[in-house]
Amino acid sequence: MIFQDFHPRPELREYVACYHLRHFVFQPGEVLPFKPYPPRPEQCLTFFPREGQRVEYPAAQRWVAQPRAVLVGQATQRVNLHVGRDFLALIVVFRPGALFRLTGLPAGELTGTHVDAESVFSPDVRRLSEHLSSSTDYDEMIRLVEGFLLAVAHRGRRPALPVDRIASGVVEFPGAPSVVDLAGRSCLSPRQLERQCRERLGVGPKTFARIARLHHAYRRRFHCPQEDWLSTALACGYYDLQHLAKDFRDLAGASPTTLFQQDERAPERAFGWQES
Repeated sequence: MIFQDFHPRPELREYVACYHLRHFVFQPGEVLPFKPYPPRPEQCLTFFPREGQRVEYPAAQRWVAQPRAVLVGQATQRVNLHVGRDFLALIVVFRPGALFRLTGLPAGELTGTHVDAESVFSPDVRRLSEHLSSSTDYDEMIRLVEGFLLAVAHRGRRPALPVDRIASGVVEFPGAPSVVDLAGRSCLSPRQLERQCRERLGVGPKTFARIARLHHAYRRRFHCPQEDWLSTALACGYYDLQHLAKDFRDLAGASPTTLFQQDERAPERAFGWQES
């Protein structure tokens, strides 16, 4: 079993932020927990070489079984991830704008949902999924996925734009930037920035920055569990605790305290792991 993140090889770093590798095995009779998953500023390609997962959309009261290779668009609402007993996920987290650069698929078509990766990459991803399913070596799995991504990058490379760089900066240092400020840094008008963000990120710049700031607060809580919520709010660029609490309610569907109580029962906690 494993709960680890990996850096991409140098040739892929302009497209891939990291890989998440998660493998849990639950015994027969064990109750399978779910993972509360608030929106993050990311688009992903996820492979499930063993049992897959079902995604619960609490706000819509809807459940979806994901295929064994899935492209996941920018989320705007919290979901609950329900794993299988032998759950293995290899998640490729793309840099902002990279999925559009690699596929030409407008990110807005994926916002808040997912598509079967085979519908985008055809038989290539099917063969990759078969190879991953037959492998028991985690390093080999990473090598297989990177070989696939290098081939995709060679075929469909599109140039990066300033908006991609600005969005990456928002992910690293969320704060509370205004649309006018982001447009100025991108050398675009606010309307041009809005259009390019929706095409390449799946949401407008204001929503993207809001999601990035929420995720920054979410991650900070794991690193600083003794910190009070007001200190977390101020450190993450919120004006006050009320604004942080509102973003948690609107985007994560729960108060900060309730969300972390739910996360304490997430699948990885059963094995002594947690988010980093």
